[in-house]
Amino acid sequence: MQQRTAVLELLRQDTDIWDIFTRKEEYDSGFRDGFGRFPHYLSSSGSPFEPSVSEYLHDRGYRIEYPDGHPFAVCLTHDIDTVYQPSIAKAYTALRSLKSGDLPGGLAGILQLRSRKLPLCNFRDIMALEEQYGATSSFYFLALAPGDEDYAYDVRELEAEVGAIADAGWEVGLHGGHRAYCDLQQLQAEKKRLEAVLNRSVVGYRNHFLRFQVPKTWRCLAEAGFAYDTTFGYADCVGFRNGMCHPFRPYDRTAGREIEIVEIPLAVMDVTLDIYMRLDARRAWEITRRIIDAAERCRGVATILWHNTSLGDGQRRFYEKILKYSAEKGAWMTGGAEIARVWRNHD
Repeated sequence: MQQRTAVLELLRQDTDIWDIFTRKEEYDSGFRDGFGRFPHYLSSSGSPFEPSVSEYLHDRGYRIEYPDGHPFAVCLTHDIDTVYQPSIAKAYTALRSLKSGDLPGGLAGILQLRSRKLPLCNFRDIMALEEQYGATSSFYFLALAPGDEDYAYDVRELEAEVGAIADAGWEVGLHGGHRAYCDLQQLQAEKKRLEAVLNRSVVGYRNHFLRFQVPKTWRCLAEAGFAYDTTFGYADCVGFRNGMCHPFRPYDRTAGREIEIVEIPLAVMDVTLDIYMRLDARRAWEITRRIIDAAERCRGVATILWHNTSLGDGQRRFYEKILKYSAEKGAWMTGGAEIARVWRNHD
C-alpha cells in the first residue's frame, strides 16, 4: 500500500502525465465507435508506441522485480472467439490446397471434416509451441448462453479442453460477451457459467471486441470479483493506451479513488496489425519489436493477444517470432494471472 500511494503521488506531480494515466480525455469525450469503444484516432496523448507514463515512473526509480531475475515480462494471451469452422469452409480449403498441388494440406483439410472441433480447438498445439520457449499463457473463453449476442459456441462442450489447459498450468479466463463490459448482472452470469465448467475460480478477464468504458468497466469487474483485466488497449492501433506498460490499479476520477482491480494493459493484437492498421509483415514486426523493446527498457510488461484463429502458417510464424525474440531478451513469458500475482506482491 505504501508503494501504491507513493506512485500515485509521483504521477500527480505532473498534470499532463496524470491526465494521460487516468484517461481524462475519455471522461470528457462522448464519441465512441460502432462497438462503443474510444478509438486511438481521437486521442491527443501522443505516440501510442511510447509508454510515456511508465518511462516517467522508471526515470524516477520505479521498479518491478520478476521471478528468476527476468528483466521484464511478456504477457501472452489468446481470445477464443470461435471453435467451430463450417464444414463447407473446410471442404473449400481442402479442395483449394489439392488444386494448388499441396497434397499434405489437402489431406489435412479432409481429415478436419471428421470433427467439428478441428482445426480451431488447437489449444494443445498453442501450448506446445509456447512450451518450447519456456512460456505459458492465458486463454479467454466466451461463456455465453444460446440467444446471447455474439453466441458462437457452448463452453460446456469444451469441458475436456478447458480442463486440460488449466491442468497443464496455463490459465483459463473469461472472454466477456457483447454487453458484459457494462452490465454487472450479465458479467456475473458469464463468470459463473465458466467457473461451473472449469470447476475453479476465474480471476482473469478480457472483453469481446475490446469493448470497454472508462471507468465503468473496471468498477463492474471489481464488483464481480475479478483479480485483473487485460482489455485496456486500442482496437484500431497497437500501443499503450494510457502510457503504461506496467500493470496498475485504475484511478476513478469521478469517485476520487483507486478501483480494486489490476489492469494489465493490452499492447499488441493480431487483428489490429492485420485488419485495422493493414500492415505488411515487415512493418508489423518493426512496430511489435518496438513495443517489446519499450517494455524491456522500462522493466514493464508487453501484453500480446493472438487469437486461436490466427495460427495459420504466416501468422503462426509471426507469433513464434515474438516468442523467440522475447526469449532471447530474457523476458518472463507467462499469462495474466501470474503477472497480476507478482504485481500485487510488489504493490
